[in-house]
Amino acid sequence: MNVDWVRAHCMALPHTTEEILWGDDLVFKIGGKMYAVVVLGAPHHKVVMSFKCTPEVFAELVERPGVIPAPYSARSHWVALEHEDALPRTEIKRLISRSYELVVAKLPKKKQAELAKPPKKKKA
Repeated sequence: MNVDWVRAHCMALPHTTEEILWGDDLVFKIGGKMYAVVVLGAPHHKVVMSFKCTPEVFAELVERPGVIPAPYSARSHWVALEHEDALPRTEIKRLISRSYELVVAKLPKKKQAELAKPPKKKKA
């Protein structure tokens, strides 16, 4: 999978952090909570990426070819794409942005208030 466009989209969302977890998963987080995962070793895995969605969208998406309940996190309404073109790129970007919003909404109010402040400028 071409991770560059996903990474660019995620890193453009305010306060996003990224880290490699579980060996070869690139995990995008907001406030310390995951909202999207890209599997870097995808040819050897069943899925290429996953993200959170609402229960309604989850039910709709898993009916589509190439979209399955995400292993280990389906009960939290995460879906997984079996290949990069399972959904149009614009739809994936919209769904990732929505996942980000869903995760922010579940953060403690204090953390949400912290994240609502503009990022501090780095001194040169």
